[in-house]
Amino acid sequence: MLSGRALRTSRVLYPITALGPGRRLGIWLQGCTLACKGCMSRDTWNPGGGTEVAVDDLLRMWHDAVRAGADGLTISGGEPLQQAAVLAEFLAAATVADRDVLLYTGYELDELGEQQSGVLERVDAVITGRYSAGEPTRLIWRGSANQRLIPLTPLGEQRYRPFVDVSPPRAPVQVRVDDGLLWLVGVPPAGALPKVERSLREQGIVFEEAAWRP
Repeated sequence: MLSGRALRTSRVLYPITALGPGRRLGIWLQGCTLACKGCMSRDTWNPGGGTEVAVDDLLRMWHDAVRAGADGLTISGGEPLQQAAVLAEFLAAATVADRDVLLYTGYELDELGEQQSGVLERVDAVITGRYSAGEPTRLIWRGSANQRLIPLTPLGEQRYRPFVDVSPPRAPVQVRVDDGLLWLVGVPPAGALPKVERSLREQGIVFEEAAWRP
């Protein structure tokens, strides 16, 4: 156990099926200074937001998910690599045979420092690159055409290589309600979020706040 260590976390959801293959535990880390224009997760930017969650507690959630049938773990944000030291420790302790780890980062590989590169040693596949609203794409699990899906391990090659160039007819998106909050999980195509908001408004559901609005 890694008592005393914690990751500042926005949310943890299980099961998710829209950010990687199969049923997955999703952990969104809090804090991002990259601040990509058009980001749908502006609520994760503030490094003082979210909640400090002990690594031991996150490990318990992960192992509970594995026992429930999870195929993998997806780490998103925020910017996960801005908490690289503790994240590396968590991933080192989270290794489970035949369960893959997918990491989202706004950084490119050539921007990473030693500590951040160390995180990728514990990851099976990574999606890199800042979100670029002017480069829309239908590539699965990516928000803009500049973002790359890179397998990093033999398990990553097996699970992710078949998806590198896949553009499904519809982007996989989930709607989850957790503690009274509605979450859209996935990477919806450009222009989809205002349409969702308008459609819900027509049904009498009005957002007081939306993570994608400034």
